[in-house]
Amino acid sequence: MNKNAMKSFYDFNTNSPSERQERYRQYPELSRFHIALREEMSEEEYQLFYQSEKEAVRRTNLIIPQRALKWKTA
Repeated sequence: MNKNAMKSFYDFNTNSPSERQERYRQYPELSRFHIALREEMSEEEYQLFYQSEKEAVRRTNLIIPQRALKWKTA
């Protein structure tokens, strides 16, 4: 991954507690949405949804790379 690129929600390692916390800090609304989804869906349904969303984001980033924004000073 480009060092100037911002990590997507799906790039974090969900097996790492520190990465899950960082993901929650960077994407609080999306994190809460996924928590609610996990409560409403079966594990299999959620995993299928998660993987399809992850793939969609990956494809979008191949077309339109995301870059971290930097402030320019005068």
